[in-house]
Amino acid sequence: MGRRPCGLGIDFGMRVLTFTAHGGPEQLVLRDDAPEPTLDAPDAVRVRMQAAALNRLDLWVLGGIPGSKVQPGWALGSDGAGVVESVGPAVTRVRPGDRVLLNPGVVDRRCRCEYCLDGDQPLCLTYGILGEHRPGTLADYVVVPEANVHPFPSHIPFETAAAFPLATLTAWRMVVSRAQVTAGDQVLIWGIGGGVALAALQICKLRGATVWVTSGSPDKLERARQLGADHLLDHRQPELGKQVRTLTGKRGVDVVIDSVGEATWSQSLMALGKSGRLVTCGGTSGPHVSVDVRRMFWNQWTLMGSTMGSDVEFAAMMEAFRAGQLQPPVDSVVPLSEGRAAYARLASGAQFGKVVVAVD
Repeated sequence: MGRRPCGLGIDFGMRVLTFTAHGGPEQLVLRDDAPEPTLDAPDAVRVRMQAAALNRLDLWVLGGIPGSKVQPGWALGSDGAGVVESVGPAVTRVRPGDRVLLNPGVVDRRCRCEYCLDGDQPLCLTYGILGEHRPGTLADYVVVPEANVHPFPSHIPFETAAAFPLATLTAWRMVVSRAQVTAGDQVLIWGIGGGVALAALQICKLRGATVWVTSGSPDKLERARQLGADHLLDHRQPELGKQVRTLTGKRGVDVVIDSVGEATWSQSLMALGKSGRLVTCGGTSGPHVSVDVRRMFWNQWTLMGSTMGSDVEFAAMMEAFRAGQLQPPVDSVVPLSEGRAAYARLASGAQFGKVVVAVD
C-alpha cells in the first residue's frame, strides 16, 4: 500500500518509481516518501494502482526527450490499472471499489478548439500523456479525470488490463482510423514482439487482413504465427522489401505499419504497392527518412503519421477488449521494487509482449 502510518496518525507518503537524472535504467530509484495525490477537481478520480505496464515512451522519457519538462522525482509510467479509491462530487460513471484501467491521454475537457470540437483529442494543444506531461502510473496512487478511467470485467487480471491501453490505442488509430485496413488487405508489420506491433497484428486479423510480420528472432516469429500472422519474414536478411514484392508477384502490400524509422523506411517503401498506405508512430532507429517523390506520386502512395487516439477510438477498442477479441500478450511481471529490471528488459528488445510492473 502507499500509506505508511507511524502510529501517530502521520502519513509518510507513497511509493513512486522515479529517476535521479536522465539516462538509462541505472538512474531509476524507488521513493517511498512521495506526496500522495489528492482529488484536484470535481471530476477527479483517485485510483489505487495494482499494475502498470511499460512502453517505449518510458525509455524515451527516462533518456530525456528534447523539450521535455520531466524532472527527477516525477512518477514515471503511462499505462496502468487499479481500483477506484475516491471520486470527486461530479463523477457519475465510476465509484469506489470499481476495477478500472486508464486512458493515458489526458486533455483539458474545457477546451473548445477545432480538434476537441471534432472529437480528435490527440491533436489538441492541451493533450498530454501520463508519465510524460503529468505524474504517471508507477506509483501507489494516481489522480486522473473521470473521462480517463474505464471499468473492465473482474475475470481480466490487472496485469492484462494494465498492458492494454497505450499500445493498443496507438495501433487502433494506425490500423483502423489512419490506414483504414479492411478485409483482404495485405499488411506488413515491422518488429513483431513489441506492444504496438502485436496489437496491430491482432487488430488487422480482427478486420480480416492478411498479415506479414518481421523479426530477427525465429522464436518471436513462431509465436506471432500462433497469434495469427500469415507470413513470417526474417528482417536480418537484406532487401526485405524486394523479398515481399517477389512473394506477392511484384504487387507489394497494401499497408505498412512502421515504427522503426530510418533503418526500415526504404524497405517499407520498396514493399509498398500501388495506392499503398504507410503509417508510422515512431522512429526508434532514428528520426530522419527520405522519399523519392517520383515513386510517391507515380504509385499514388499515402504516407501518414499517427499517435495515440481519441475518445471514440478508445471506446471502440475497449468494446473489443471486454469481448475478449483483443488481449495483449504479457511478457513478464516484476514487482515495483525491481523497476530497474523491468526497464532493462524493455531496453534489451528481447521481450515478446508487454513488460508489466506489479504495483500493489
